[in-house]
Amino acid sequence: MAYETIKCEVAEQILTITLNRPEKLNAFSPTMQLELMDAFDCAEKDDDVRAVIVTGEGRAFSAGADLSRGADSFDIDAWRGPVKRLRDGSVDYSDPNVRDSGGRLTLRIFRCLKPVIAAVNGPAIGMGLTILLAMDIRIASEAARFGFVFSQRGVVPEAASSWFLPRIVGIAQALEWCYSGRVFPAQEALAGRLVSKVVPPDQLLPTAHALAREFAAKTAPVSIALIRQIMWRMLGADHPMEAHRIDSRDFYTRGRSADAREGVMAFLEKRQPVFNDKVSADMPDYFPWWTEREYK
Repeated sequence: MAYETIKCEVAEQILTITLNRPEKLNAFSPTMQLELMDAFDCAEKDDDVRAVIVTGEGRAFSAGADLSRGADSFDIDAWRGPVKRLRDGSVDYSDPNVRDSGGRLTLRIFRCLKPVIAAVNGPAIGMGLTILLAMDIRIASEAARFGFVFSQRGVVPEAASSWFLPRIVGIAQALEWCYSGRVFPAQEALAGRLVSKVVPPDQLLPTAHALAREFAAKTAPVSIALIRQIMWRMLGADHPMEAHRIDSRDFYTRGRSADAREGVMAFLEKRQPVFNDKVSADMPDYFPWWTEREYK
Protein backbone atom coordinates (compact mmCIF):
# COMPACT_ATOMS: atom_id res chain seq x y z
CA MET A 1 0.00 0.00 0.00
CA ALA A 2 1.23 3.50 -0.86
CA TYR A 3 1.33 5.90 2.07
CA GLU A 4 1.40 9.70 2.20
CA THR A 5 3.15 10.29 5.54
CA ILE A 6 5.26 7.17 6.15
CA LYS A 7 7.58 4.92 4.17
CA CYS A 8 7.74 1.14 4.58
CA GLU A 9 10.50 -1.19 3.43
CA VAL A 10 10.96 -4.90 4.12
CA ALA A 11 14.47 -6.34 3.91
CA GLU A 12 16.01 -9.36 5.65
CA GLN A 13 12.61 -10.05 7.28
CA ILE A 14 12.67 -6.62 8.96
CA LEU A 15 10.02 -3.97 8.28
CA THR A 16 11.43 -0.46 8.60
CA ILE A 17 8.75 2.20 9.03
CA THR A 18 9.97 5.76 8.49
CA LEU A 19 7.91 8.76 9.54
CA ASN A 20 8.05 10.85 6.39
CA ARG A 21 7.01 14.47 6.87
CA PRO A 22 10.52 15.93 7.18
CA GLU A 23 9.36 19.42 6.20
CA LYS A 24 7.13 19.33 9.32
CA LEU A 25 9.73 17.55 11.49
CA ASN A 26 7.53 14.45 11.11
CA ALA A 27 4.76 16.04 13.17
CA PHE A 28 1.80 13.73 13.67
CA SER A 29 -1.37 14.21 11.67
CA PRO A 30 -4.56 12.10 11.66
CA THR A 31 -3.36 10.59 8.38
CA MET A 32 -0.03 9.54 9.88
CA GLN A 33 -1.77 7.88 12.82
CA LEU A 34 -4.05 5.86 10.54
CA GLU A 35 -1.21 4.93 8.20
CA LEU A 36 0.95 3.72 11.08
CA MET A 37 -1.89 1.57 12.40
CA ASP A 38 -2.36 0.10 8.93
CA ALA A 39 1.37 -0.61 8.63
CA PHE A 40 1.30 -2.55 11.92
CA ASP A 41 -1.80 -4.44 10.72
CA CYS A 42 0.05 -5.42 7.54
CA ALA A 43 3.20 -6.41 9.46
CA GLU A 44 1.19 -8.73 11.67
CA LYS A 45 -0.36 -10.51 8.68
CA ASP A 46 2.96 -10.92 6.86
CA ASP A 47 4.82 -13.99 8.14
CA ASP A 48 7.95 -12.80 6.33
CA VAL A 49 8.17 -9.85 8.73
CA ARG A 50 9.98 -10.94 11.89
CA ALA A 51 10.67 -7.53 13.47
CA VAL A 52 9.70 -3.87 13.04
CA ILE A 53 11.92 -0.78 13.26
CA VAL A 54 10.40 2.71 13.48
CA THR A 55 12.50 5.79 12.70
CA GLY A 56 12.14 9.30 11.28
CA GLU A 57 13.12 10.94 8.00
CA GLY A 58 15.38 13.98 8.19
CA ARG A 59 16.65 15.62 11.36
CA ALA A 60 13.76 14.73 13.70
CA PHE A 61 12.07 11.57 14.85
CA SER A 62 8.87 13.52 15.45
CA ALA A 63 8.15 17.00 16.79
CA GLY A 64 4.84 15.71 18.16
CA ALA A 65 1.35 16.81 17.27
CA ASP A 66 0.90 19.05 14.24
CA LEU A 67 0.08 22.47 15.72
CA SER A 68 -0.80 24.13 12.42
CA ARG A 69 -4.38 24.71 13.67
CA GLY A 70 -3.03 27.19 16.15
CA ALA A 71 -4.93 27.72 19.39
CA ASP A 72 -7.43 24.98 18.50
CA SER A 73 -4.76 22.34 17.84
CA PHE A 74 -5.83 20.24 20.83
CA ASP A 75 -9.56 21.02 20.69
CA ILE A 76 -11.18 17.80 19.49
CA ASP A 77 -14.54 19.46 18.91
CA ALA A 78 -12.86 22.00 16.62
CA TRP A 79 -11.30 19.51 14.23
CA ARG A 80 -13.31 16.29 14.60
CA GLY A 81 -16.67 17.92 15.14
CA PRO A 82 -18.60 18.15 18.42
CA VAL A 83 -18.64 14.96 20.48
CA LYS A 84 -21.94 13.51 21.62
CA ARG A 85 -23.81 15.04 24.54
CA LEU A 86 -26.08 13.46 27.09
CA ARG A 87 -29.61 14.70 27.69
CA ASP A 88 -28.43 17.07 30.40
CA GLY A 89 -25.91 18.59 27.99
CA SER A 90 -22.83 17.04 29.58
CA VAL A 91 -20.21 15.29 27.47
CA ASP A 92 -20.82 11.64 26.61
CA TYR A 93 -17.30 10.37 27.32
CA SER A 94 -18.16 7.01 25.75
CA ASP A 95 -18.19 8.69 22.32
CA PRO A 96 -15.24 7.18 20.37
CA ASN A 97 -14.35 10.67 19.16
CA VAL A 98 -13.23 11.53 22.70
CA ARG A 99 -10.39 9.01 22.47
CA ASP A 100 -6.99 10.50 21.71
CA SER A 101 -5.30 9.42 18.51
CA GLY A 102 -1.97 8.68 20.19
CA GLY A 103 -3.66 6.17 22.49
CA ARG A 104 -5.28 4.39 19.56
CA LEU A 105 -1.83 4.01 18.03
CA THR A 106 0.02 2.87 21.16
CA LEU A 107 -2.69 0.31 21.91
CA ARG A 108 -2.23 -1.03 18.36
CA ILE A 109 1.53 -1.28 18.89
CA PHE A 110 0.89 -2.92 22.29
CA ARG A 111 -1.12 -5.69 20.57
CA CYS A 112 1.59 -6.31 17.96
CA LEU A 113 2.92 -9.86 17.67
CA LYS A 114 6.32 -8.82 16.32
CA PRO A 115 9.22 -7.18 18.23
CA VAL A 116 9.26 -3.40 17.77
CA ILE A 117 12.46 -1.33 17.93
CA ALA A 118 12.51 2.48 17.93
CA ALA A 119 15.51 4.08 16.24
CA VAL A 120 15.26 7.66 17.49
CA ASN A 121 17.24 9.73 15.03
CA GLY A 122 16.46 13.21 16.37
CA PRO A 123 14.05 15.15 18.59
CA ALA A 124 11.09 13.10 19.88
CA ILE A 125 8.70 15.52 21.53
CA GLY A 126 5.16 15.17 22.92
CA MET A 127 3.26 12.56 20.94
CA GLY A 128 6.49 11.89 19.07
CA LEU A 129 7.81 10.58 22.38
CA THR A 130 4.78 8.93 23.95
CA ILE A 131 4.29 6.59 20.97
CA LEU A 132 7.80 5.23 21.62
CA LEU A 133 6.73 3.89 24.99
CA ALA A 134 4.73 0.99 23.51
CA MET A 135 7.78 -0.15 21.54
CA ASP A 136 9.98 -2.84 23.07
CA ILE A 137 13.42 -1.28 22.78
CA ARG A 138 14.43 2.33 22.15
CA ILE A 139 17.83 3.15 20.67
CA ALA A 140 18.78 6.83 20.41
CA SER A 141 21.16 8.77 18.23
CA GLU A 142 23.45 11.20 20.02
CA ALA A 143 21.42 13.86 18.19
CA ALA A 144 18.14 12.78 19.79
CA ARG A 145 16.32 14.91 22.35
CA PHE A 146 13.22 14.08 24.32
CA GLY A 147 10.43 16.05 25.92
CA PHE A 148 7.18 15.29 27.70
CA VAL A 149 6.14 18.88 27.09
CA PHE A 150 2.41 18.54 27.84
CA SER A 151 2.41 20.58 31.06
CA GLN A 152 3.93 23.48 29.12
CA ARG A 153 1.13 23.27 26.53
CA GLY A 154 -1.73 23.18 29.04
CA VAL A 155 -2.63 19.54 28.40
CA VAL A 156 -1.62 16.15 29.84
CA PRO A 157 0.45 13.21 28.57
CA GLU A 158 -1.62 11.01 26.26
CA ALA A 159 -1.14 7.79 24.28
CA ALA A 160 -1.60 5.72 27.47
CA SER A 161 1.76 7.07 28.65
CA SER A 162 0.56 7.23 32.26
CA TRP A 163 0.55 3.41 32.10
CA PHE A 164 3.71 2.88 30.06
CA LEU A 165 6.13 5.52 31.34
CA PRO A 166 6.24 4.71 35.09
CA ARG A 167 6.67 1.02 34.26
CA ILE A 168 9.66 1.81 32.07
CA VAL A 169 11.49 4.47 34.10
CA GLY A 170 9.84 4.43 37.55
CA ILE A 171 7.32 6.84 39.01
CA ALA A 172 9.77 9.47 40.31
CA GLN A 173 11.57 9.87 36.98
CA ALA A 174 8.29 9.85 35.06
CA LEU A 175 6.86 12.63 37.21
CA GLU A 176 10.03 14.74 37.08
CA TRP A 177 10.02 14.74 33.28
CA CYS A 178 6.25 15.28 33.00
CA TYR A 179 6.02 17.97 35.71
CA SER A 180 8.83 20.05 34.20
CA GLY A 181 7.95 19.50 30.56
CA ARG A 182 11.57 20.23 29.70
CA VAL A 183 13.46 18.86 26.72
CA PHE A 184 16.41 16.67 27.69
CA PRO A 185 19.31 15.05 25.81
CA ALA A 186 19.87 11.43 24.84
CA GLN A 187 22.37 10.77 27.63
CA GLU A 188 19.79 11.79 30.25
CA ALA A 189 17.27 9.48 28.57
CA LEU A 190 19.83 6.68 28.85
CA ALA A 191 20.53 7.40 32.52
CA GLY A 192 16.78 7.41 33.20
CA ARG A 193 16.28 4.08 31.37
CA LEU A 194 14.01 5.60 28.72
CA VAL A 195 16.41 4.33 26.05
CA SER A 196 18.70 1.30 26.23
CA LYS A 197 21.54 2.61 24.09
CA VAL A 198 22.90 5.86 22.63
CA VAL A 199 24.99 5.64 19.46
CA PRO A 200 26.54 8.00 16.89
CA PRO A 201 24.02 9.08 14.22
CA ASP A 202 25.61 6.99 11.49
CA GLN A 203 25.39 3.89 13.68
CA LEU A 204 21.72 4.23 14.61
CA LEU A 205 20.03 2.19 11.89
CA PRO A 206 22.85 -0.38 11.62
CA THR A 207 22.56 -0.95 15.39
CA ALA A 208 18.77 -1.30 15.20
CA HIS A 209 18.99 -3.67 12.23
CA ALA A 210 21.63 -5.81 13.92
CA LEU A 211 19.37 -6.17 16.95
CA ALA A 212 16.36 -6.99 14.77
CA ARG A 213 18.34 -9.64 12.90
CA GLU A 214 19.36 -11.16 16.24
CA PHE A 215 15.69 -11.40 17.20
CA ALA A 216 14.83 -13.10 13.91
CA ALA A 217 17.78 -15.51 13.68
CA LYS A 218 17.39 -18.96 15.24
CA THR A 219 14.10 -18.06 16.96
CA ALA A 220 10.56 -19.36 16.52
CA PRO A 221 8.11 -16.64 15.41
CA VAL A 222 5.20 -17.99 17.46
CA SER A 223 7.39 -18.15 20.56
CA ILE A 224 8.46 -14.53 20.03
CA ALA A 225 4.83 -13.43 19.61
CA LEU A 226 3.82 -15.13 22.85
CA ILE A 227 6.83 -13.82 24.77
CA ARG A 228 6.03 -10.24 23.72
CA GLN A 229 2.43 -10.48 24.87
CA ILE A 230 3.22 -12.29 28.13
CA MET A 231 5.88 -9.79 29.17
CA TRP A 232 3.88 -6.66 28.40
CA ARG A 233 0.56 -7.87 29.80
CA MET A 234 2.00 -9.26 33.01
CA LEU A 235 3.19 -5.73 33.87
CA GLY A 236 -0.43 -5.13 34.87
CA ALA A 237 -0.95 -8.39 36.77
CA ASP A 238 -1.64 -8.16 40.49
CA HIS A 239 -0.28 -11.61 41.43
CA PRO A 240 2.34 -13.98 39.96
CA MET A 241 -0.38 -16.63 39.70
CA GLU A 242 -1.70 -14.74 36.64
CA ALA A 243 1.69 -15.24 34.99
CA HIS A 244 1.80 -18.88 36.10
CA ARG A 245 -1.59 -19.59 34.50
CA ILE A 246 -0.66 -18.19 31.11
CA ASP A 247 2.93 -19.52 31.24
CA SER A 248 1.52 -22.99 31.86
CA ARG A 249 -0.84 -22.79 28.90
CA ASP A 250 1.88 -21.45 26.62
CA PHE A 251 4.50 -23.99 27.68
CA TYR A 252 2.03 -26.86 27.33
CA THR A 253 0.94 -25.90 23.81
CA ARG A 254 4.39 -24.95 22.56
CA GLY A 255 5.97 -28.03 24.14
CA ARG A 256 3.76 -30.20 21.91
CA SER A 257 4.47 -28.18 18.76
CA ALA A 258 6.58 -29.06 15.74
CA ASP A 259 8.70 -26.00 16.53
CA ALA A 260 9.62 -27.39 19.96
CA ARG A 261 10.66 -30.72 18.48
CA GLU A 262 12.67 -28.92 15.81
CA GLY A 263 14.35 -26.65 18.37
CA VAL A 264 15.47 -29.56 20.52
CA MET A 265 16.71 -31.67 17.61
CA ALA A 266 18.55 -28.74 16.02
CA PHE A 267 20.34 -28.15 19.31
CA LEU A 268 21.26 -31.81 19.74
CA GLU A 269 22.37 -32.13 16.12
CA LYS A 270 24.30 -28.84 16.28
CA ARG A 271 22.56 -27.26 13.29
CA GLN A 272 20.46 -24.20 12.53
CA PRO A 273 16.76 -24.77 13.39
CA VAL A 274 14.06 -24.37 10.75
CA PHE A 275 10.86 -23.21 12.44
CA ASN A 276 7.76 -23.60 10.27
CA ASP A 277 4.94 -22.53 12.63
CA LYS A 278 3.48 -19.20 11.56
CA VAL A 279 2.08 -16.32 13.61
CA SER A 280 -0.75 -15.96 11.08
CA ALA A 281 -1.93 -19.57 11.48
CA ASP A 282 -0.43 -21.35 14.47
CA MET A 283 -1.10 -19.29 17.58
CA PRO A 284 -2.69 -21.32 20.44
CA ASP A 285 -6.44 -21.89 20.38
CA TYR A 286 -6.95 -19.74 23.50
CA PHE A 287 -5.14 -16.76 21.97
CA PRO A 288 -5.82 -13.92 22.56
CA TRP A 289 -6.68 -14.78 26.15
CA TRP A 290 -7.52 -11.17 27.07
CA THR A 291 -10.24 -10.59 24.44
CA GLU A 292 -13.10 -9.71 26.78
CA ARG A 293 -11.00 -7.02 28.46
CA GLU A 294 -9.27 -5.64 25.41
CA TYR A 295 -9.75 -2.05 24.22
CA LYS A 296 -9.03 -1.51 20.54
